[in-house]
Amino acid sequence: MSKKVAVIMGSDSDWPVVKGACTQLEEFGIPFEAHILSAHRTPAAAAEFARSARANGFGVLICAAGMAAHLAGAFAGNSTLPVIGIPMKGGAMDGLDALLQEVRPDLVHLWGTEYAAASLLHEAALRRHLPVLVGMQGVMRDCAAHLCDGVPAPYCRSTPPDKLLDRIIPGALLDKLQARFDALAQSEAALLARSRFVTGRTAFDRRAVADLAPRARYFVCNETLRPLFYQGPLWQPRAFGRAPVLLLSQGNYPLKNLHTLLRALPPLLERWPDAQLRIAGWPPLDKGPLFQPLIDRLFPYQRYCRRLAAELGVTDHIHYTGPLDAAAMRQAYLDADVFVLPSTSENSPNSLGEAMLLGVPCVASRAGGIPDMLTDGREGRVYGAALDANALSRALAEVLSAPDGGAGLGRAARERALHTHDAATNADTLCGIYTTILQEETR
Repeated sequence: MSKKVAVIMGSDSDWPVVKGACTQLEEFGIPFEAHILSAHRTPAAAAEFARSARANGFGVLICAAGMAAHLAGAFAGNSTLPVIGIPMKGGAMDGLDALLQEVRPDLVHLWGTEYAAASLLHEAALRRHLPVLVGMQGVMRDCAAHLCDGVPAPYCRSTPPDKLLDRIIPGALLDKLQARFDALAQSEAALLARSRFVTGRTAFDRRAVADLAPRARYFVCNETLRPLFYQGPLWQPRAFGRAPVLLLSQGNYPLKNLHTLLRALPPLLERWPDAQLRIAGWPPLDKGPLFQPLIDRLFPYQRYCRRLAAELGVTDHIHYTGPLDAAAMRQAYLDADVFVLPSTSENSPNSLGEAMLLGVPCVASRAGGIPDMLTDGREGRVYGAALDANALSRALAEVLSAPDGGAGLGRAARERALHTHDAATNADTLCGIYTTILQEETR
């Protein structure tokens, strides 16, 4: 018999929010029961429900309560079942304040620095005198600085008609995207300036932290990646003849530098005439000849790449996979002959780590923290300046023409990645960081 989910409300006024969880459970066919129990008005009944929940066939407890938000804590204190708390808005205590009141953590760990939610949670934690550990993901100031590198200026400037059209049908105007990245970089700088503890994993992000958070203590902790990429079949070289497959994990905005990869293709096609570039994700929108001029105005980077591909004669060698889940992305790596990462800014890209875990030969730019993940000539090829199409083409040709098809590089890459992304080691390291911070806070 499958386990049930108990959905607990502090009062019937919580139902409008809790209803969404119940609807989702129904759609997944998961049995559940909804109850009203208060940790304040009916503490004995709430405690008894929690203590007997496992025996009564429940597997998870979902607790929603506003204001003091004590309900989830009360249930967690009386049951060994997992408890999911839903913070409810109410009175002076709202949103993230309610979450912290409900969970009562010893420490708050923020993953990422640039978004408004990170700043709000950081402020809420500081109001409660909680230590905050900020985890670096990308480095937004560098992403903003290099967002449109190599894209001709006319594509980066939108006209008044473009902006008017974008207000009606939101697109991806590059000056709008640049303004958003600039704002995120400012948010990142403001949050880091107030931070005391930061975790990162590359010399690149460590330099950024030294500049933006000069008073913060920096801890090193590597990333753990999706479980599917640690297990199962590994990449194997194949006899691709005239038709090697290059894989790019993203190509819809200029930071990922598809435009330089397109320029690197013609020399490769002279040697391998049927080579194919596969790009994970949606293809550029195609709404037919009537609407295409409007789409072109709204998506200038896609327009640029399409025109560039046509000028270079490589259009027929480009294939978009559509969106891929983890299993499909794993298979896309295995079906490729080389993984390409020509980005103009990265810190420690998960896509590169996943490719390395699978033993796929990799070619990447020397941007940001990439050299801390991949050693040129030993675990892959790091070709130098991101916009150097000739260097990228040569590096790809060297891997594709290797007698072993890049298998030696792939094996070394996997060995490196298994060490870098070891889940147990990273968990122990992170727990050690938490302990160090809490010990410092209690002195």
